[in-house]
Amino acid sequence: MSSEAEPVTFADVTVDRHVATVTMRKTGKAPRMGASFWAEMPALFARLERDDSVRVVIVRGEGEHFTFGLDLATMAADVQPYLAEGAMAHERRGLLDVIGRMQQAISCVASCDKPVIAAIGGWCIGGGVDLACACDIRIASADARFSVRETRLGMVADVGTLARLPAIVGQGAARLLAFTGDDIDAARAKDLGLVTDVYATQAELFEAARDLALRIAKNSPLAVRGTKSVLNAESEKAAAESLRAVALWNSAFLASHDLREAMVAFMEKRDPRFEGR
Repeated sequence: MSSEAEPVTFADVTVDRHVATVTMRKTGKAPRMGASFWAEMPALFARLERDDSVRVVIVRGEGEHFTFGLDLATMAADVQPYLAEGAMAHERRGLLDVIGRMQQAISCVASCDKPVIAAIGGWCIGGGVDLACACDIRIASADARFSVRETRLGMVADVGTLARLPAIVGQGAARLLAFTGDDIDAARAKDLGLVTDVYATQAELFEAARDLALRIAKNSPLAVRGTKSVLNAESEKAAAESLRAVALWNSAFLASHDLREAMVAFMEKRDPRFEGR
């Protein structure tokens, strides 16, 4: 990356032989999507688009996991003012804006005019699935685990999974994963089409991601960008409509007793007791 580029604090970014690798940094045991992730992703991917030395992007996590998803501990404070009891139109409009900015942090990956490969090892939870679905190609190591976990936390997934997962795995599988919040392993993810290939170890995964990126980078960059643009023409149009629908839903209904119960249960390390209100 150019020395004049704004610093990226949530990830390490390297470029070699036309391949940019974005490695999300660990926060504790695994990478988590905190404030810096949501704020910096659009500018980072805009720079990768402008950089003619980059033809393919790989996204991966530092250490044993892809990402644990949304950093609930740090992000809760950012959205709390919009979720207080008695929140009215002003707060709900503010929440709509927050959701829109977070959606853009994921959609910038899908709209990037260069192919993006997700190399997924270990856990890929919640927002991690949003990010993976925005990538063009997903490959995994055998230890990978996936969870569209939002319904277990009293919320509707609102930054990309519901908009893009059905086109990847089909409506039936997408609804099964989203309604249950079940964890699935790499073999099941491959059966569903969520990932195209599974490798025995993470070392083999990252080597395969690199080899795949180099194969793509050897092709005409203009033709590859054009191919992605055509493939995105319908899929991202549909995704945009879905993202708007869920942003409106969550700005109206995210502030709920069930969400508060989920947050308390998370802090108390117990199962939530949902009441549907």
